[in-house]
Amino acid sequence: VQLQASGGGLVQAGSSLRLSCVASRRTFSTIAMGWFRQAPGKEREFVAAIGWSGGSTIYADSAKDRFTISRDNAKNTVYLQMNNLKPEDAAVYYCAAGTRVAMTGYDYWGPGTLVTVSS
Repeated sequence: VQLQASGGGLVQAGSSLRLSCVASRRTFSTIAMGWFRQAPGKEREFVAAIGWSGGSTIYADSAKDRFTISRDNAKNTVYLQMNNLKPEDAAVYYCAAGTRVAMTGYDYWGPGTLVTVSS
């Protein structure tokens, strides 16, 4: 599975961004997808994940109430809608593909997209 994330950029605190991740796999609709992020000097951390049908989602505490993960299986795409962005949300965001909705255990990773949030 090849993954390509996009949608990052420089925004002001309080703004919104929607990240997208397109997967190459024809059976995209059968796999779980996740979003992770890594800020400079920090370890990569889980953000959100979604099951193959979109009916199952999980979020990190930092993402609850502000971020929404969704997917469009017809477009082989998973999204991360981020609202009310904070400076601490600045990071490289990665999408990942796996077999289950979880905070770990993903098999495939994309190259990431940079999100910068100015205060």
